[in-house]
Amino acid sequence: MEIRSAQKLTWENKLAKGFNTSEVPLEFCLLQGEVAEAFDAWRRARENLGEELADIAIYVMSLAEMIGVDLQGAVENKLAKNANRTYVKDEASGTLVKVDPT
Repeated sequence: MEIRSAQKLTWENKLAKGFNTSEVPLEFCLLQGEVAEAFDAWRRARENLGEELADIAIYVMSLAEMIGVDLQGAVENKLAKNANRTYVKDEASGTLVKVDPT
């Protein structure tokens, strides 16, 4: 299933069930709760981690629909942008740091 199709389906489900379709701040708060539930599932090695991650995706897709963002297009553009970025390893922290082109 393409993101664009899933985004439409999540919105249709919200409408059909009477879920929030207008309060953007509330939707961000609910999304944060889903992220916390996914972290808890991961931390406790629960079998429902995939379901919790799906909840996050559903909230993100319905939020995108709520505010008029073509999430599929945004993801495609961001992946292309990230592919062209350069990163170097920070030896002190062991993490990758983005190199800004000047």
